[in-house]
Amino acid sequence: MSRIDNTENLHANYQKETTKMREFETGATRDGDETKVDFEGFFSPFVFKRFGVYMHKHRKQADGKLRDSDNWQKGIPIRVYMKSWWRHFVNVWEIIRNWPADGEPTNMSLEDLEAASEALCATLFNNMGMLHEIEKERIETKYENQ
Repeated sequence: MSRIDNTENLHANYQKETTKMREFETGATRDGDETKVDFEGFFSPFVFKRFGVYMHKHRKQADGKLRDSDNWQKGIPIRVYMKSWWRHFVNVWEIIRNWPADGEPTNMSLEDLEAASEALCATLFNNMGMLHEIEKERIETKYENQ
């Protein structure tokens, strides 16, 4: 069992100990859901889809080869992610500063909306990359300290 799997199993066992049972009209039963993470509610399908399109678009490398979709998970130094994040964050900032006084995108051109979407996807990629590296280390450290 990998270190990550073991940590997830510990979390699952904790959930089972702290949840109440639900019974449905059909007679089916399930653990309660009040302690379970609501991924469906926490994430936007619009964002997931847009981010996937962004990631696919950027799979093509400078040498013309197509990198694996999970290539970034092999590990990129956090400082590299951070420098890239700042460049893209400043791009988002510039775009939003040029929006109408109310700060809402409702009257923006499609070109400006697409530029903002692209820059936000780039910052999301860098956030996810940094968090991925931190979580790998956190889970490994937590496992080693048990």
